[in-house]
Amino acid sequence: MNILSEFGLWGLALSAFLAATILPLSSELVLSTLLIAGENPIVLIIIATIGNVLGSVLNYLIGRWGADTILHRWFHLSSEQTNKAEQQFNRYGKWSLLFAWVPLIGDPLTFVAGMLRVNFGLFLVLVTIGKASRYWIISQAVLASQI
Repeated sequence: MNILSEFGLWGLALSAFLAATILPLSSELVLSTLLIAGENPIVLIIIATIGNVLGSVLNYLIGRWGADTILHRWFHLSSEQTNKAEQQFNRYGKWSLLFAWVPLIGDPLTFVAGMLRVNFGLFLVLVTIGKASRYWIISQAVLASQI
């Protein structure tokens, strides 16, 4: 295993994890670079998905155990505002977690899922499907552009 492979895989995992938090990062560039460098696409998709899902799990746990402190004490949101977020989530249902990969809405979705105590197993399955699908599509697009 060369140095790009070793550190690139760790870098991909870290960038995918951090990209799933409130930090404005993107793991797609790291994924694309490693794909262009000839790394195994399946391994990259798995690593990126695991890192990204773990970041979403962190959001879920923060929402589950820290929502009151974060929303009301730190951000001074009213109960009316948090109720509106709950209504929006409930309007689209748990299936909206398939879109946890979407920029700007994905992180709040996973946080609200924790806040509303969505079944963790269902959360994990839906978020993983969505994120793995995104990385697979990105990988296919990058590889197709190489032809």
